[in-house]
Order: sequence, then C-alpha cells, then structure tokens
Amino acid sequence: MSDINKSSKRPTHHAFHVLEREGKEAIWTRVGSAWAHNDGKGFNIQLHVAPLDGRITLRMPSEND
Repeated sequence: MSDINKSSKRPTHHAFHVLEREGKEAIWTRVGSAWAHNDGKGFNIQLHVAPLDGRITLRMPSEND
C-alpha cells in the first residue's frame, strides 16, 4: 500500500453515478470516494453502492464539500 496517498485521509475525488435522461438534465448521485495514488497513475475507489446502469464519474471535491 505504499502508493496510496498517505498525506491525507480525505478523498481526492468523489464518485458519482450519472444517469442520463432523454430531454432532461442528468441525475448525479454521490456513490463513493476515490484517493489518488502518489505516483499519479491510479486511484483507490470505495463505492457505497454499485449502479447497474449509467456511468460512474470521478470529480475533485469542491470547496463546499
């Protein structure tokens, strides 16, 4: 586990399930968190749920999170 970001226990990204809807805005639901590896080549991702459709998008947390 030497490549895991140990400098902070806070996630570097949030994971969202994004469900596209025809003619409407997409629904974004936070489903987990991700921590970038120190070498910048990957992530450790922890999901609280596993969506069956749509996509998972990783985003950096905003200042309000």
